Amino acid sequence: MRREPLDIRDRRPEEMEAYLSNFGWHFNKKMCEFAVSLMKKLNPSTGKKERIEPISKEKVDELLTRYGIKLENNALYDYVYVANMGKADYLKSSIPDEAHLALYIKDTIDDPDAPDGATMRRWYATMIAAGEPIEWDEML
Repeated sequence: MRREPLDIRDRRPEEMEAYLSNFGWHFNKKMCEFAVSLMKKLNPSTGKKERIEPISKEKVDELLTRYGIKLENNALYDYVYVANMGKADYLKSSIPDEAHLALYIKDTIDDPDAPDGATMRRWYATMIAAGEPIEWDEML
């Protein structure tokens, strides 16, 4: 049985409601580009955070094809966000190489007990905690 999200009756800005009514809790292209633009990776040689070079949708598609990965539960640009997050936070650490990055994308997107929209909701919770505003009207 699927339960309603606990925030379903929260008051949200009109622009956020417009986004959610169009895309649900999923990344469209603009929202994905915005989210990825905020990602940074620690440079071990300098000890400073640096922006990542984003992986495009086309490159993620090539990566998944190269390793024979087919996603069952993807919506819109969620998998592109996950690929970039994996690159920023885990690649060359707990994700040793591109083959494992492809598996990470599959595991995250096709997680059998993750509710619909879990990927974007996790990101949104991070934005709230970080005090990072989202210009919802610009994401439509």
